[in-house]
Amino acid sequence: MARPGQGQAAAGSSKRVARALVLCALALGGVASVAVSPALAQHSPILPAPRELHYGEGSLPLAGVRVDAGPNPDADDLFSAATLSGCLASALTGRGHLAANDPSPRAVIRLERTGASAPLAMPGDTVGPDSREAYTLAITRTGATLQAKSSAGIYYGVQTLCQMIETRPLAALPVATVHDWPAMAFRGTMVDMSEGQRLLVPEIKQQIDLMARLKMNQYYFYNETTIALDGLPPAAPGARISKDEVREIVSYGRQRHVDVIPCLELYGHLHDLFRREEYSDLADFPHGVELDPGKPSARQLIANWAEQYMSLFPSAFVHVGFDETWQLRQAAANGSASPADYFVEQLNHVGGLFRQHGKTVMAWADIMVKYPQIIPRLPEGIIAVPWFYDPRPDPTYARWISPIASAHVPFMVAPGVSGWSEIAPDYNLTFDNIDTLLAAGRRAGALGMMNTIWSDDLQMLKRPALPGIAYGAVAAWQSVPVDRAHFFAEYAALDAPQAAAASFAAALDKMAASETALQRVLGQDTMLVLWQSPFAEKLLAQAAAHAADLRQSRLLAEGAEDDLLRAQQQGMDAHALDSYLVECRLLDYAGLKFQYGVEIEAAWRALGPRPSPGQLENDFDNLVVSQQHGKLADLMEAITELKPQYQQAWLQQYTTFRLAVALGRWDAEYEYWRVLQAKMQNMLDSYDPARGLPSFNSLLPVQ
Repeated sequence: MARPGQGQAAAGSSKRVARALVLCALALGGVASVAVSPALAQHSPILPAPRELHYGEGSLPLAGVRVDAGPNPDADDLFSAATLSGCLASALTGRGHLAANDPSPRAVIRLERTGASAPLAMPGDTVGPDSREAYTLAITRTGATLQAKSSAGIYYGVQTLCQMIETRPLAALPVATVHDWPAMAFRGTMVDMSEGQRLLVPEIKQQIDLMARLKMNQYYFYNETTIALDGLPPAAPGARISKDEVREIVSYGRQRHVDVIPCLELYGHLHDLFRREEYSDLADFPHGVELDPGKPSARQLIANWAEQYMSLFPSAFVHVGFDETWQLRQAAANGSASPADYFVEQLNHVGGLFRQHGKTVMAWADIMVKYPQIIPRLPEGIIAVPWFYDPRPDPTYARWISPIASAHVPFMVAPGVSGWSEIAPDYNLTFDNIDTLLAAGRRAGALGMMNTIWSDDLQMLKRPALPGIAYGAVAAWQSVPVDRAHFFAEYAALDAPQAAAASFAAALDKMAASETALQRVLGQDTMLVLWQSPFAEKLLAQAAAHAADLRQSRLLAEGAEDDLLRAQQQGMDAHALDSYLVECRLLDYAGLKFQYGVEIEAAWRALGPRPSPGQLENDFDNLVVSQQHGKLADLMEAITELKPQYQQAWLQQYTTFRLAVALGRWDAEYEYWRVLQAKMQNMLDSYDPARGLPSFNSLLPVQ
């Protein structure tokens, strides 16, 4: 990240050097490294980093400052003015007050919109210094002016002003000039509302708030059968989101210049519908996953849905899905069309339903790439969305991007926040994925980026994905690579009280390192492997070979927990930290579980086939089976202590839908240790040295 020096001349010089390095790095597909100016460290970090930022001497004290929304403000301008006034008032708490109604304020911050309101990103949007979302700031010792063509540009300038506020020694804005605009026109996040839990509306609003503060302009609402459409069968309590709730979310995003876009599934991923008997015959196979588009009743259903979605989501965009149609080949085998023909015909049909109403259609690109012969037959104006979540097999993503880009099909890239099968988000892989896929997309002419938050594993708590959302927002706006070395610190400065920011940043860093260390033992899917027996041959061998990694993972998790509790004591909202605390404690439990697996099995082997009763009591009963401080009691205590904490974190974010299924894993985990302890206690009570010990595996509970 470029760090201009204090003073206009120094800032301009360092910025020119930074740009030269960045352009060279991007041309080579690399990452620029720019020295951090010590002068800039005196000022608050700004995310995303402005394209042009020059600090001067002195500051504008905030006491007595008034915000002027402009000569003919509309609702968007007034909202931006109120947002800025709220930031200033918060900074002035205990130090003064805003002169909202003072006819002669000490200073004024003027918002000057010079063009049409243009609040949302629209098809055909471009970027540049004169673009819709560009803004210019001029802060002097006597006042400030924020100028932009659109209400979106004004709002983004307000977000930068809010981050520039400094509170020591007095609440003030530094003298500075800013000229900023995004590197990409479309910057969004897709959040899964269907494959796992059902988010509460306040939690969705919290996600939109973060995206808006970081200048993201699209929120993709992923829906399979989550939205309660007319004619859809009833679902379990808490499973569906109502039309009124959707409208509330759309309105909330619109006010913050975030376009809420339906991200649908209109071919595959519809098993939740087809498992219901009255709809089962619409699938390509009985109670299947994918639609049979050859059936008139199936087409009628999709047409009905399309009409309802268009009435709910006023966005100019719609994402129709069409990914992972695994049964396509078998379905096509039942008809006369090839798999590729089957797919493209349905895509054209569905796309036409929306295009006739002026919508710009988007679709996942994995099947397009699998059958590249269909690319010339894609619907007119479609935006393809190539996705892949791991840069290691293909760092340039040539397999996913080249067939689309070479055919001049408009496209957006879709990295992901890796947390759908991990105990804690894999921030390292997430940041690598965003950086590399975004760089590859930019080289090939991508229109924008859609970050993705999936919840394939039902245990996932989405709140710790927020830093991944933030990283994607920063990366898509900035013209320079994200400064990963300082990202957690800068994110924490944005998301936590000043006194708690350092502790929260340290916790994020340690939590990421703990997850990485655990993956060296269990592999990428730490949450999935967590529930397996530590005595399984392969896992036992891995744990024994990686004892140092298990220890490191636990030390880091415990350190992260200490940092989070310290951040709480320093004023950070306890509920905001609950999910992070649960994941740190679960990382620690995972390390403990697989450490104990090695130690228990080793203690058993050390007994030999016929230990004496005294040896069995001292070397195994007291260490492993004892109700007081045995290893099995430790594991039962840890998992039962964690379960209500996990449940509390769940209920802060989700409805109760699928909660019982998720908690069943925790109950089964406890039951595994309880049964093992009972079987070992029975063995100890009936032990006969003449017969010797049974096999270790015969004592293990069946999973």
